[in-house]
Amino acid sequence: MRGWHLPSRARGGTSGSWHVVLVVENIPLGADHRLRKQMDTLRARGCRVTVISPRHDVNAPYRRRQDISLLEYLAPPEVPGPVGHVLEYGWSGLAATLQLLRVSLRRRVDVVQFCQPPDIYFPIARILRGRGVRVVVDQRDLMPELLVARYPRAPRRAIGFLHRLEQQTQRAVDHTITVNEHLRRRLEVAGGDAGVSVVWNGPVLVRVDGAQPAAELRDPGDHLVVWVGKMGVQDRVDLVVEVADTVIRSWGRREIRFVLIGDGECLEDLRALVRRRGLDRWVRFTGWVPEEAVFGYLAAADVGIDTSLQEEVTPVKALEYMSFALAFAAFDLSESRRLADEAAVFTTPGDVTALARSLIDLIDDEQRRRVLGTAGRRRVQESLSWERQEASYLAAVGPSAQPSREERVRRRWHRTTEPPEA
Repeated sequence: MRGWHLPSRARGGTSGSWHVVLVVENIPLGADHRLRKQMDTLRARGCRVTVISPRHDVNAPYRRRQDISLLEYLAPPEVPGPVGHVLEYGWSGLAATLQLLRVSLRRRVDVVQFCQPPDIYFPIARILRGRGVRVVVDQRDLMPELLVARYPRAPRRAIGFLHRLEQQTQRAVDHTITVNEHLRRRLEVAGGDAGVSVVWNGPVLVRVDGAQPAAELRDPGDHLVVWVGKMGVQDRVDLVVEVADTVIRSWGRREIRFVLIGDGECLEDLRALVRRRGLDRWVRFTGWVPEEAVFGYLAAADVGIDTSLQEEVTPVKALEYMSFALAFAAFDLSESRRLADEAAVFTTPGDVTALARSLIDLIDDEQRRRVLGTAGRRRVQESLSWERQEASYLAAVGPSAQPSREERVRRRWHRTTEPPEA
């Protein structure tokens, strides 16, 4: 099967000779802003790019592109609860593997990147590496922590099982990229001896700078607060509604509007919550909208908000707020503060009243908003934007990162001779 083999010219040649396959499972290509940035970076370097993604309407623009190959598989049926996750992962893992086999039979594959979670691709990763293919994991979240965030009473055995999957993945791949230092350290402990590097998920500044404010959101005298992202259980978007209720109904600040941008499993429940609280006039949901519209809303906003309670998460929304020089209020979590210490106001995690107060203080202090916003924008420009991060991404994926044959043999020997876990 010559499609699996890495030719000698690719090991020492330019990235333009490389064929990179990007595999994503838990979000379609059209909605995955990080994957789209990676894809565009690879294409700009002349790589051939194939993307394996669940089928979704948001993929439509990419089916028409001539510079990439998009292979889609039927998304699994949506079943609530843990059983639904097992079904989704099993279905998608098998479907993605079959598509990967399909593309490998048609042309040479040099690099495969698995976008995770879930940590289910280590068996195929071992086969790929044995065939000379470089395997990279883009780890966006940690499955054990994600399980606890969604199901606080999750059995310890289930958490331990996810840790073992994580360890198997880290021992099976050539390199891992992730989104912050917390995840990097965790993955190194899990066995990422082949290397774990941080590639921040900052926006493309040239697109930020071209955004036009969405004038339809603003009424004279109003202030606009934005939240943007996926609306999963772990994202605690319900706390945004609690903040809005405190600000508008309890404190009578009826000139403040909230716009919640995005979709997800909790969207309809959140809409129902807003209706029950009588907040329809002040809280608006946009549903999923393309990046251009998201950036238009951010360009029109006065303040951002984040209500995540996950210590290990670096919120993409915070990077986007900062890129628009938009000060924001958030709970005081380690990675959020590491990212935006001088660009945001932080309050005690879970204290909705304190978060609402800090939001009001920002709205009422334009000078402070300007100072925080300027600091955030400067940090993005200097280090966090995708333009600054794509070199780190290419270093992990590109030809210069390919280990020698001797190094691959050394790593395999090390893993097969290390002592078993206690």
